[in-house]
Amino acid sequence: MNANITAALAKASQSTRGKGDAPAGTAVAYLRVSTDEQAKSGAGIGAQREAIEAAAEREGWTITAWYSDEGVSGGKGPAERPGLAAALADITEGRAERMIVSKVDRLSRRFKDAVMLMEAAITEGWPIYVVAQSASTETQHGRFLLRLFANLAEDERDTIRQRTKDALAVKKAQGVRLGRPQGLPDDVVLRIITERNTGTGYQRIANGLNDDGVPTAQGGAKWYPATVRAVLNSQRAAELRTSQA
Repeated sequence: MNANITAALAKASQSTRGKGDAPAGTAVAYLRVSTDEQAKSGAGIGAQREAIEAAAEREGWTITAWYSDEGVSGGKGPAERPGLAAALADITEGRAERMIVSKVDRLSRRFKDAVMLMEAAITEGWPIYVVAQSASTETQHGRFLLRLFANLAEDERDTIRQRTKDALAVKKAQGVRLGRPQGLPDDVVLRIITERNTGTGYQRIANGLNDDGVPTAQGGAKWYPATVRAVLNSQRAAELRTSQA
């Protein structure tokens, strides 16, 4: 099992509870937003809560506790997220029999971590229910769907990265100078916007751009979190968001 998940479960409880320890029909709800702005405004959290409440009412479950990580990247391991660690504690200590999340990427935006959490749930007998897919780790079909969507989320980020690299390679081959004075290509700005929207942190976005050899708007070779933030706050980013709305 992934070290992050092992640590989170160990922190929650030194021993695995047996099936039936938790009151029947109980659940803990887990919410997550990745940016400080979302945390302050409540954007995202409210929609997740409404979706979870509707699902719990439909299924006849009682939510015993709500846990959230606000302004926290889903790329962080479970042990690094206090809200998720607390939700796991309720599960492993028998205070609830299942966990509910609105989408797979709220649980984790890393395929490996998402699947490891699902495997822990299957092995230890506490279901994870994901509202968006109306799917649970309790059934074979549910497990298939949840693994598929976890994989698709990561694959989408990889596709965006490759598309950016290919577009930059074409421009370089055409003799187009990237950076100054025309600024960043739209492909790069869109990549940054999309990755940030999926919860990727500024540092990880910067690392990916550096790994792919993408020059900054000033033609520099090194991206930093502040550089990424500046692009997201730029007029061009605002225009591209509006065009996609």
